Amino acid sequence: MNRDELQQAVIEAIQVVAPEIEGDEIDADEALREECDLDSMDYLHFLAALKQSTAINVPDADYGRVDTLNKLLDYLQQAGSQ
Repeated sequence: MNRDELQQAVIEAIQVVAPEIEGDEIDADEALREECDLDSMDYLHFLAALKQSTAINVPDADYGRVDTLNKLLDYLQQAGSQ
């Protein structure tokens, strides 16, 4: 998947738990949980939906590395290329 496809997958996964969120409302350099008002359970459900659509798992130990949309997209691109 290219970056645009990954971004679309991320937005769709966010909308699983927060259907009111539009992709253009998210500041890509701000904390994703804050931007989308996701609590810890929402965040886990979001990552599960993202894994289902991308087949890329974000392990617990890496949650701190994917706290913004841009960081998450970088992480997914790197993980997807391996």
